[in-house]
Amino acid sequence: MEEIKDKEKAQEGCPDLEEKDTAPSGETEGSQESTEEKAGGEEKTEGNPKDDSQTQEKAQTSSSDEKKGFFRKKEKKDPKDEKIDELTDRLKRTMAEFDNFRKRTEKEKSSMYEIGAKDVIEKMLPILDNLERGIAAIPEEEKNTPVAEGMEKICRQFVKTLEDLGVTPIEAEGKEFDPNFHNAVMHIEDENLGENIVAQELQKGYMYRDSVVRHSMVQVAN
Repeated sequence: MEEIKDKEKAQEGCPDLEEKDTAPSGETEGSQESTEEKAGGEEKTEGNPKDDSQTQEKAQTSSSDEKKGFFRKKEKKDPKDEKIDELTDRLKRTMAEFDNFRKRTEKEKSSMYEIGAKDVIEKMLPILDNLERGIAAIPEEEKNTPVAEGMEKICRQFVKTLEDLGVTPIEAEGKEFDPNFHNAVMHIEDENLGENIVAQELQKGYMYRDSVVRHSMVQVAN
């Protein structure tokens, strides 16, 4: 009994021994935790290549799907949509043809009107020529008579009406001969005039707008 009591006293007097004995066990637990953390980190690092391979596989499959979709045949349209497109195209073509027809007919109408007007004016010009010849044939002493004054008024009215319609006389005398406007019927030698100059106008020429109704009948010098 005395020996047991001595042992207990000895143990109570040395508490450091128990702490030393327990300390290594805590250290071992901490070392075990650190090793487990390292192992987990290794497992995480080992898991990354797998993820990369999976993403590559997904990218390859998506690219292959895109290629398949590119080479895939187009889906057929609804028959109703095809009919609508066909009718719309026909309507556009018809409208374009009608517009061209309208422009062409307007141009033909204007040209026909111009041709008809030129024919009428050309038949009226001899009347004007006779009026001018009659006024020129009146003697000086009779120019103040009512008949002469009446003829002059009629001639002026006739010329004014033609001008309103777009008829203008062609200038000839003293101008250089131009075959587009002048018709040479005589030729003379005159030192006072230059070469190829109109010396005399035998019959007046007229234009209707931009076209010649009748060429001037002229005499050309040199």
